[in-house]
Order: sequence, then structure tokens, then C-alpha cells
Amino acid sequence: MAVKKGQIGSTRQKLRPVRSERMTGAQAIIKCLQAEGVDVVFGYPGGAIIPFYDALYDGGIRHILVRHEQGAAHAADGYARSTGKVGVCVATSGPGATNLVTGIATAYMDSIPMVAITGQVATSMIGKDAFQEADITGITLPITKHNYLVKDVKELPGIIREAFHLAQSGRPGPVLIDLPKDVQNTEFDFVYPESIEVPTYRPNYVGHPRQIQEAAKAIAAAERPLLYVGGGVIASDAADQVRELAEKADIPVTMTLMGIGGFPASHPLSLGMLGMHGTAYANLAVQACDLLISVGARFDDRVTGVLERFAPNASVIHIDIDPAEIGKNTTVAVPIVGDAKQVLKALNPKVESVKHPEWKAQINRWKAAHPMEYANSTGAVMPQYVIEKIAEVTEGDAIVVTEVGQNQMWTAQYYGFDCPRSFLTSGGLGTMGYGFPASIGAQVANPDRVVFAVAGDGSFQMNIQELDTAAVNNIPVKVVILNNSCLGMVRQWQELFFAKRYSQTMFSRSPDFAKIAEGYGVLGLRVNHQAEVLPALQKALAYDGPVVVDVKVEQTANVFPMVPQGRAIDEMLGIGGDQS
Repeated sequence: MAVKKGQIGSTRQKLRPVRSERMTGAQAIIKCLQAEGVDVVFGYPGGAIIPFYDALYDGGIRHILVRHEQGAAHAADGYARSTGKVGVCVATSGPGATNLVTGIATAYMDSIPMVAITGQVATSMIGKDAFQEADITGITLPITKHNYLVKDVKELPGIIREAFHLAQSGRPGPVLIDLPKDVQNTEFDFVYPESIEVPTYRPNYVGHPRQIQEAAKAIAAAERPLLYVGGGVIASDAADQVRELAEKADIPVTMTLMGIGGFPASHPLSLGMLGMHGTAYANLAVQACDLLISVGARFDDRVTGVLERFAPNASVIHIDIDPAEIGKNTTVAVPIVGDAKQVLKALNPKVESVKHPEWKAQINRWKAAHPMEYANSTGAVMPQYVIEKIAEVTEGDAIVVTEVGQNQMWTAQYYGFDCPRSFLTSGGLGTMGYGFPASIGAQVANPDRVVFAVAGDGSFQMNIQELDTAAVNNIPVKVVILNNSCLGMVRQWQELFFAKRYSQTMFSRSPDFAKIAEGYGVLGLRVNHQAEVLPALQKALAYDGPVVVDVKVEQTANVFPMVPQGRAIDEMLGIGGDQS
């Protein structure tokens, strides 16, 4: 992130030309959230945040009571990813605040706009080890774009205005506001700033014209160009501009895990995902291209494999709003700092309409030689089949949220996402327990959309208590558990690289998830055979409420292709019969 604690200078505020109102700090928070257009917050009350909850009682903002604070952070994240708006979560001091940390770190790694509001002990007690005191601003310093400890209630409106501005501008990210209890109770004359300016924080949205012209020249000269699309395309709503560039210059497109949906999977120029579990043809294309155009991606290790051997024949154009990312991991021939959408809007008119028949013919040969396919099982259901059937019943038009591990990779590989903000997953941090509460946030934000949560039996149990949140609020998320009675991705690594020494990854038994769901008042369905998959999914889709579909899948199924650590991305297991 370009903005860190200590880099925010003095703030200039323009106050609304209206008469001030006398109110408490807690009441002011509600007014500020309303002014920012917040329609829902996800949270869990406690002693240090009681004044806020008292003001919320008749404050006109919807509150979703989760069953664990981590669920609040992930739900706010899911709300934000599916809408592009700032997600808001609330917790009390001490353990309430620290329970948000994993969700805040998840949002930080994936550049998701979020504001976390935490209660704190009274200012006179800070630093004295008071009951439920924790230095949450210190704890979250490395995982927030910025954070605040509010000690003067008069500063509260400006801080909240600034927090929302920082969370959603430039490279988005989470911002935390820590509110001592006495600050919440203190009365003052409230005026909300109409606008705000942070002199030391000026994100650059418009790419340099000379660099854009150099990029256009490089694209015109390339014989084997490739677009490499990341989460920045989703964040800037640049999917249309990516498609325009790809079609105009006849450039194949590959996406990171975070970039899925940034270019239609069904498009003839789509190569799907690249990297550790990317398609063989995407990885082969990266290694053979002579120009790699990176848009909103950061060249992370799961994409590149051995960095020194990544795209060895290519010059690199790197477009990113965060200047810290450009040149961080790889040498860049044409760096362009700016918002992906605005840069592409300036670039596309300068790009020539060309065709690359030989390059596309080579890619088509790779596609024919290495299709995405899996072996059918004579026993349990294959997990890839389940994902394909979810795509079939939803006609590819659902918001799909995953947990982390094999379920995540199979969804990325086999669903086929054509639209941005339809695939939500924890990328950078890889947070198990993310998917289900995030799907609740996504469903709350998109009540007219179908939302599926794809989980593993390991991940689902990390925040299984949020079944109560879904049930009480009748949030109609459809949960599909790919139940292989193990920690599948770690088991896969143990099979392939640790001589099948399955240390602490095989469950001696699995709980009856359908019965657990029923205990929470959620419809529970059980699937043991392939013929039962489609009817169960159709029943779940038709049901007006939350559903858990527990599918017993083949335990030995692995995610292929796979690039082992220490290898280049064209050195894949699981293609051409190589699964060693």
C-alpha cells in the first residue's frame, strides 16, 4: 500500500454551510455513516462500544449481528467486493477488536475498501492495562491503509470523512477508527465536512502521456502480446476497457485469481487463470510471449513461480495505481502509474487494430493439447463436477464466494466467470473461514442476486456459527460443501511432496453438516452420489432461505495443473499424464 501510518499530514476540511447540532460522539458517528451513504454495518456489541449501539438503536442504519467478530470483518469485505462500496464492521475493545484482525488483514492484502470501527477504554485508562484494553491501532498498523485513535470528539467528523476517503480512493484498503468510550459519550457541536483534502496523499489516476504513447508503440511492435489482468481491473471497474484493448489489438488475456471476472471466461481470447493452478495454456503463453501487459496485478509468487524465469522472452508494460508495486518484483520496460480504467481509456485510442493469427494458432494448439479436464470417479462425486453443475443451475450468473484451498481453485478453474465482482475469494492472505461470512455480506448487498458459497469441510467449520446469522436474518445464501473429510490442499502437498505422510490432515470423521444446518434452522441437504448433485442444487436454488448442501466428494481428487514451488510456471504437474 502506498499510504502507511505516519504518511498522512494535516487535513484541510470544508464544512457544510449548515447550523451545527449538539450531540454525543456516538450519535455523530451515526450521522457520519449516513452522510457517507452507509446502509448496513456488520458487528458485535460489547462494553466499550455500547454508546455507539445505543445511538444505532434508532439511527436508521441496518445492523447485521454476526456470531463472531471475524464474521463481521469478512461480511463487510464481501459487501465491499461485490459492490465496490466501502464495507463497515464494528466491534468492541480488546478481544472484540483483535477478532477483527484476520478480516482486516484479508482486506488489506486484496486491496478491499473497508472501515472498521472499534470501541476502546476511556482515554484516561489507555495504557494502564484496563479491562478489555488492547492497542488495536498498534496491532493493525501493518495491515491497514491508515488508522486512528480518536482522543478529541471535535476531530471525530473529520476523521470519519477522511477514513472513508482513504478507504476507497487510490489503491483501496481497510482503515480502522478506534473510539474510546468517553469520546463516544462526550457532547459537542457536530458539523460534517462537505469535502476533505489530505495534502500528503494524492493518488495519481492519470497515466503519463509519454508512457502511454510508449505502451501503444510496444503493442504495435509485438508479435506475441499477452494481457495479464489482476484485481486492480476489478477495483477500478475497467473490465470494458480491458475487453476493448484485447479485441482491438487481438491480444489473448489471462487473469490472476483476483482478476477473475475482469475478462469474460467465455471469450475466445480468454486463457483463464495463470500461475500455480492456472491453465496449462495460460502458463505456456506467458513463457512464450514477447510483450506482457500487466494491468492491476502485482507479480505475486503464486503467479510467477520462480521469478527469474517468469516471462523470460517478454518486455513488460506495468499499469498500476500504486507506484510501490511497479518494479517491485520484476523489471519493467514501460511503467505507467495510474488508475487502470483511466489509463486504458487513454491508451486504447492510440492502439492500432491488428491481428496475430500465428500467435493465436499456437495458443489454440496448446488449448487442444492441454484442456481443462478431470478423471471421473467410479465411487464418490468428483468436486469439479459439482462446480460445473453450480454453473449450470445458475446459468453462470451467480455471485460465487469461496473458502480457501482446493474448493477455491476448482471454482476458479471450472465455473467460468464472465462478469466482474461475481467471484469473491481471499487471495493474498488465503484465509480459511472467509467464504461463508463473506457470502452473507455479498447477499445482503445484492438481495436480488443468487449467491453461492463454495466451501471445504475444513474451512466451513472455522466460521460455521454464522449459520445463525443467515438463519435469523433469512439471508438466502446457498452453501455447497465439497466434503472430502480432510484438509484437501495440504493433503495434496503431502501426497505429492512428502511421501504420502498425511500428518494431521485426515479427519477420522466428518460432522453431519445437514443436521448441524437444521439445528440452526437452515435447510440441510446431503449428497452421496453424482446423480443426486443436480437435483440437490436445484432444490437449494428454489428454496427461499439459506441452504447447506453437504456433498461427499472424492477424497483423493487433486487440483491440477500444479506448479510446484521452486519451478517455473511452464513446469506443471497434471498435464500430459504428469502427476508426479
